[in-house]
Amino acid sequence: MTSKKQAILLVNLGSPDAPDEHSVRAYLDQFLMDPYVIQLPWPLRRLIVSLLVLPKRPKDSAHAYQSIWSPEGSPLIALSRQLQKALQAKTTLPVLMAMRYGKPSIESALCELQAQGDIDEVLFIPLYPHFADSTVQTSIAEAERIIKQHKLTFSLKVQASFYAQEDYIQSLVTSAQEALASDYDHLLFSYHGLPESHLKKADPTGQHCMNSPDCCSQASTAHATCYRHQVLETTKAFVEKAQIPAEKYSIAFQSRLGRAKWLEPSTEETLRELAAKGVKKVLVICPAFVTDCLETLEEIGIRGQEVFTEAGGELLTLVPCLNDHPEWVDTLAKWCEPS
Repeated sequence: MTSKKQAILLVNLGSPDAPDEHSVRAYLDQFLMDPYVIQLPWPLRRLIVSLLVLPKRPKDSAHAYQSIWSPEGSPLIALSRQLQKALQAKTTLPVLMAMRYGKPSIESALCELQAQGDIDEVLFIPLYPHFADSTVQTSIAEAERIIKQHKLTFSLKVQASFYAQEDYIQSLVTSAQEALASDYDHLLFSYHGLPESHLKKADPTGQHCMNSPDCCSQASTAHATCYRHQVLETTKAFVEKAQIPAEKYSIAFQSRLGRAKWLEPSTEETLRELAAKGVKKVLVICPAFVTDCLETLEEIGIRGQEVFTEAGGELLTLVPCLNDHPEWVDTLAKWCEPS
């Protein structure tokens, strides 16, 4: 029996081409017009994006990107390329990197693999530990669309959400060891937020998610696609392995956009409350992201620090994402081994 010839595609969210208004506007338009992101009919989505978001947000976002832009360009793109290179050194399979929005696109990566002419299966790895329609599902849907549109001849093998996999948790804890060994008062887990409506829509039972205060601790098939349950499981596994006492950590959600009801509590409010309680040194870890980006470097590392100190805190330390940490690269390489 002939074994399949495989390739690896690492997929993340994306970044504008440059930290200027024009590039950010184009990026935000592509991102926010995705029906998996703003889950409304096209006319309403177009109205919201064109009238409420694009007139003002590109200027603010461009300023935020400028504060973290590096000589290599977007940190997310540069760090993703480093991860790609590190993983390629661990495997004989071709390793490509793509973004759901912006460049390099999923389309360009898949077409590049098709041009090689000898790939039977692509190991498709969405670099999101937790399932959400607006991250994992939209990436898979885009890849499937491209394969159908271009009549590509290989199949996809999708890496499942890895929020509680032991090797992922161990990588996360190991990568945070230096920060955890420092003198800190509190550890805040800041996860990317989602509208509550996204959780309800992803619930296959139609009646579990967000229907009771303890829904995430009640056994249900909904947990396979429940973002909130999965981030709670990541936190539980991390604090158990790192031996963090219950009184020394908490969970919050960042990056809220729009007026819909989002997961709570918010990271900004939590930082203010911690400072008000006398916490002076806070660590913030962002396990929803495996690669540092605008949401970690600027939203937490810069704005989060300002919020915390203005409320009476002294020092906010951002724990780096996994990026190309050797243990994380080894974990990815293990997942890519033939089964």
